[in-house]
Amino acid sequence: MLTKNLVYTSLQDLPEEFELDDLVDRLIFMQKIKIGMEQTGEGKVKTHEEVKQMVTKWRKQRGQSRQ
Repeated sequence: MLTKNLVYTSLQDLPEEFELDDLVDRLIFMQKIKIGMEQTGEGKVKTHEEVKQMVTKWRKQRGQSRQ
């Protein structure tokens, strides 16, 4: 969830004139960072090695090999 402070800060960082899409993109980006930080704090992360193993497994399931 976003906070008023985060929205206010995002507005301050934009130029005086901007497209609405720029603000929306920035807010979505900031929310995703916030969620990621919360997940990290909760230990909901994978190590680099775990991700490599997952990708290897996916490739084998699809009949693809690393070249």
